[in-house]
Amino acid sequence: MRKVLLGAVGLLGFLVGWQLIPTLGLVDPQYLPYVTDVIGWLFHELRDLAFWRRLSYTMTSWAIGLAMATLAAVVLGAAVGMVPFLRRATHTMVEFLRPVPSVALIPLAVLMFGLHLRAALVIIVYAAFWQVFVQVIYGVADIDTVARDTARSFRLTRRERLRYLVLPAALPYLLTGLRLAAAVALILAVTAEMVIGNPGLGRMIELSRSAGDAVGLYGLVVVTGMLGLLVNVVFRFVERRSLAWHQSILAEEAAR
Repeated sequence: MRKVLLGAVGLLGFLVGWQLIPTLGLVDPQYLPYVTDVIGWLFHELRDLAFWRRLSYTMTSWAIGLAMATLAAVVLGAAVGMVPFLRRATHTMVEFLRPVPSVALIPLAVLMFGLHLRAALVIIVYAAFWQVFVQVIYGVADIDTVARDTARSFRLTRRERLRYLVLPAALPYLLTGLRLAAAVALILAVTAEMVIGNPGLGRMIELSRSAGDAVGLYGLVVVTGMLGLLVNVVFRFVERRSLAWHQSILAEEAAR
């Protein structure tokens, strides 16, 4: 309850500060509109069916891209992580490809797939893939030596090792990577719509910018921020529920 109250106070202080900046003339309302105007715009858009269609388009591309990236990253990450030779052989390639900005691939994606959803998916999948892939490799490689030797001495099958040894060791890493990938995928989904022009929140942001609609622009930024917060909260909740047995979660609960 204390955390909720502190969060509410912080949010209220932010909104009051936002309202005071244009009111006191520190920034022209043309560039920083009143927060009351932005909130009024939000309530108006929430009653518009077209707004929800654009929002659903953005979330659909986000969900498809995240699912594709996660599936590919888990399969490839587990295969690479379980074979020391593959880890060493792919290390340089991974470190070279991972820092490449996903936005830099937009021209290539448009050239390959045109101004369609597939072009946006290329960007989303590429950005989200590395977040999960690297975490899965670390998780699979982080199996305790004693546990590995115990499994070998009991002659567990490959499937049993995967279920009772590899999965519990890699699950915390996987969920952390998935939470990070979800946020990155949302950012790239909106960015791709702004640049490529696919319908969605990103396209609405670009149209508001070109039309000089500051209220609508800030309102859409607030919407994307709320989506990012919601995604993080949901994945954090899933992470805590799935890892209720893990020592990191137990230590966090004990600290409270």
